[in-house]
Parts: sequence; structure tokens; C-alpha cells
Amino acid sequence: MDGLFRRAFMLNAILTSLLASLALPAVGLSTLFVISLLSATLLPMGSEPAVFAVVKLTPALFWPAILVATVGNTIGGAISYWMGYGAKQVLAAERQTRWFGWLQRFGPKTLLLAWLPIVGDPLCSLAGWLKMDFWPCVLYMAIGKLLRYLTITSLLLTVPNGYWHQLLNWI
Repeated sequence: MDGLFRRAFMLNAILTSLLASLALPAVGLSTLFVISLLSATLLPMGSEPAVFAVVKLTPALFWPAILVATVGNTIGGAISYWMGYGAKQVLAAERQTRWFGWLQRFGPKTLLLAWLPIVGDPLCSLAGWLKMDFWPCVLYMAIGKLLRYLTITSLLLTVPNGYWHQLLNWI
């Protein structure tokens, strides 16, 4: 558990440094966009806590926060797509695996699952690797990511404030 906290602290320090160098505030829609974009690449971080924090601090920003996070996360997914596409260009050897066959069979619709932890970001890269049609891939990424943010943020908002205060006191 100690290693997990150390890694989380290091990631927080890196993100804080990045936001400072970009002259972004600690909390706000522009910061939410950057966090959402970065978390959709292969970086090991999630953007849901940032979305929840913005919405909890400013409930009137519910829809703007959801939309900004969705756009940032979708653009991050598109970046992963192009990284996969570029890797395919560089690496001449093609190895067809069960994953590739599954992705090719279902096509861009598989990117509805781009929101899943661990496998979602690599799915975007594999879609690029397989040279799936870009715009349908982006559309399905956006739909999946929008539904994720709506679901998770709505569920977190149902948790009573007392729970969050106890959690902060414990930490």
C-alpha cells in the first residue's frame, strides 16, 4: 500500500508541476481538460476524481465539466489512436492475435469500451494500429466516455457530504 501512495504522490507532484508550467489553476475547466486528455493516453491516471471535484465545488458546472472532460478524454483517445497508427507504419511485421480479430470483427463500435480501466486506452491504440476509420472511432470513443462521466459523477454526487468529510479526516 505504501508504494501505491508514493506513486500517487509522485503523479500528483508531476501533474501540479505541469499545471503550474502551463499557468493553469489548480481547479477549473481548463485543468479538467488537461487532466482528462492526459488520462486518456497511456499514462496511469484517472480523470474521474477531477470531474467530481469540479462538480462538487461548483454544482452549476455539472454539464460543462462533463462535456469538457469528455472532449479532453476523447482527444486523448484520438492521440492514442494515432500513436497506434504510427506504430503500425513503423513496425512492418503484422501479428494477428485474437484481440486483433475481435476488434476487426466489431470495428469502431468496440471503442464504446474505451472508457474501461486498463484496457480502454490500448483499445484506442489498437484501433489505430488496425487502421480503422478514424471518425467513427472518435464518435464511439466520445459516446462511451460521455456515458462513463455521466454515470460516475452522478453516482458520486449521491454520496452524502459527511462521508467525504470523514474520508478527508482519515487521510
